[in-house]
Amino acid sequence: MAKTTKAKQKSIVNDSSLLFLKNYLNNASPTGFESSGQKLWLNYIKPYIDTHFVDPYGTAVGVINPDEKFKVVIEAHADEISWFVNYITNDGLIYLKRNGGVDHQIAPGKRVIIQGKKGLVKAVFGWPAIHTRMGGGEKETQPKVDNLFLDCGARNKKEVEALGIHIGAVATYEEGFDELAYGYYIGRAMDNRIGGFMIAEVARLLKENRKKIPFGLYIVNAVQEEIGLRGAEMIARRIKPDVAVITDVTHDTTTPMINKMIEGDVACGKGPSLAYGPAVHNKLLEVVQKVAQDKKIPVQLRAVSRSTGTDTESFAYANDGCPSVLISIPLRYMHTTVEMLHKDDIENTIRLIYETLLTLTPKTKLNYF
Repeated sequence: MAKTTKAKQKSIVNDSSLLFLKNYLNNASPTGFESSGQKLWLNYIKPYIDTHFVDPYGTAVGVINPDEKFKVVIEAHADEISWFVNYITNDGLIYLKRNGGVDHQIAPGKRVIIQGKKGLVKAVFGWPAIHTRMGGGEKETQPKVDNLFLDCGARNKKEVEALGIHIGAVATYEEGFDELAYGYYIGRAMDNRIGGFMIAEVARLLKENRKKIPFGLYIVNAVQEEIGLRGAEMIARRIKPDVAVITDVTHDTTTPMINKMIEGDVACGKGPSLAYGPAVHNKLLEVVQKVAQDKKIPVQLRAVSRSTGTDTESFAYANDGCPSVLISIPLRYMHTTVEMLHKDDIENTIRLIYETLLTLTPKTKLNYF
């Protein structure tokens, strides 16, 4: 008897959408300065929506069925961690402040792009050679925010300013999208540009598959998550949704120096992660879990304590309360320049959000009792 093999499911992400993802990741969109990335995102999603709007701080929203009273949000955040120019020395070196939870320990030797008034300026995080840090029997100097500096090649403060660099200019790491073996993607700002990509793909699938949904769908790419969920707070009050599905990244806990007893057991390549926590609506979570089971989409579970640390809280506790659920994609090396995730998880997270939307209706029972 001939051996039969299970047909491989057709990939959701096509060549065109993958090209968008690469361009979207390679474009810098620091917290508070997300406009260029939001323009890329809106231009990609416009063919798949009925209308769109942008709020005063730059959160971009695509809308399907804008006249429907019942409103469902699918949301990601658009901003990435970065640095602020804080002080320029007479010798032309640039000292910094954090913009979000940027990791100072990975900075030495990195290349950055500074967004100056005259355009983009290349610079590097200078760091003394190891020969000069190991002598004299003293403890080796460790990188800290107050001893890190940028060198853009200028010989004095006047030359720095001539390049358009000013106090308050933002600097982001240069590294962009790349691929590794066995289906892994890496890049700066996967957190959470990958979420913006995935919700845009959901909109594309709805359009291309000619699916009709019985509610207004608001595809939200929020700003300023990295400094306290601020963009989501604003847009939740503006939209006043009835249901919210939030997507973000979560830690792959299988790499060294991560305690599974604290962070749980989550791995890249094994499917999106569903969170249990106070802000996560249990009835809505049950809906998502049933969809995953029915559609044979692999998922992983984890628990949070007081907060998910994502925009979920901003939607859940907005207005009169909004049933909200968090669907996360496992990520290695968060807040570094080599954030790493698996393309199978991208596919399955898109599928899970898409199939959940096809299940939801205004009559879906989400009351606890």
